[in-house]
Amino acid sequence: MSTWQDPVLALQADMQKAVPSAPDAASLAALLQHQNDRRELLCSTLALAVKVGLIFLGSVSLVRLSVAYQERLDRHGELAAVVDVEANKLQGLQQRFDTLFTLGGDKRLMDEQEQWIAPNRLRVIWH
Repeated sequence: MSTWQDPVLALQADMQKAVPSAPDAASLAALLQHQNDRRELLCSTLALAVKVGLIFLGSVSLVRLSVAYQERLDRHGELAAVVDVEANKLQGLQQRFDTLFTLGGDKRLMDEQEQWIAPNRLRVIWH
């Protein structure tokens, strides 16, 4: 290198050190816009994930509630059938009980209970 080029190169190096390469306003605006877009995309993705999670949670809860409701309906049907059977038994027993307190009810009772009395025993009926 020649001696006259050394001072020019040294001056250019000093200028680059003194004045950092600052981006212009358009580059800075583009960088800020890009960061803002990334933040908005992140927030939108997060909001979408929360909404999808809530929809999934609601769907699972709805399915579980419908299964529990169906089980309760089945149990109610079984209990209603048992109540009907027992109500019919009760009605039959009430009719039988009522017949025991009509005229001749004691004889009907004794005729039904005849097998309980030994053949060599004497029946005692209180009036």
